[in-house]
Amino acid sequence: MIFLSLLGNFFALFFFLIPVLIILFFASIKIINQYERGVKFTLGKYSGIMGPGLNILIPIFQTYRKLDIRIKTVDIPKQEVMTKDNVPVRVNAVVYFEVKDPEKAVLNIQDYIYAVAQYSQTALRDIIGNKSLDEVLSNRDQIAGEIELVVDKETDPWGLNVTGIKMQDVELPENLKRTMAKQAEAERERRGVVIKALGEVEASDNLAKAARTLAASPGALHLRTLNTLNDLSSDQSNTVIFALPLEVLKAFEAVGKIGDAIGKKRK
Repeated sequence: MIFLSLLGNFFALFFFLIPVLIILFFASIKIINQYERGVKFTLGKYSGIMGPGLNILIPIFQTYRKLDIRIKTVDIPKQEVMTKDNVPVRVNAVVYFEVKDPEKAVLNIQDYIYAVAQYSQTALRDIIGNKSLDEVLSNRDQIAGEIELVVDKETDPWGLNVTGIKMQDVELPENLKRTMAKQAEAERERRGVVIKALGEVEASDNLAKAARTLAASPGALHLRTLNTLNDLSSDQSNTVIFALPLEVLKAFEAVGKIGDAIGKKRK
């Protein structure tokens, strides 16, 4: 009877342990995706990195933290920054970074995403504060590169790699926008006046050359006058008052004198 009682207790314990063992077995299986890494802890102590695929953990004794190693983006909200020449501007940017060392990202920093965002804001304020407004507006890529170098250097102990920082927008005060618009309009007007004056100078040079050419060729002015009359005669809708050049009058006078001379000879 004692044997049967012990056997019954054994089977009862066995059937009780089977579900527990099955639960512990499935609880020990961890799947890590290709774009993830797992930081494993044994009794609270770091014990290795779990790669992609199937991983086995000892329940209760071992735990892990999963990290995404893909490139992440963090928006830097608009910050009001005073430039070197005391102009307030509002600037926002975006930071691109990735986890290159999961161990450091877990052990050396509590929340690396929040830390990157806060440090990027500080670096953006410091660097733009040392630049003039003209430099901020014309050298965005250079300023973004300087911010990237500073942030990447400071976040390296956290196991992070900053791949890029882009400045999205630089917002100016409204009164400064109006002033710059007036300045740009005045500059365009100045260029227009200069271009018009250069055109008039070039036109006057060409007219002077044409006048010299006509004066140097006998009869050229008469041909030009006749050509102009021919062009005007094609339009019958307008009345044209034409002032004859002095050379044409002289030509008519010469023709008249020739006619008088011929008449006198006949007499």
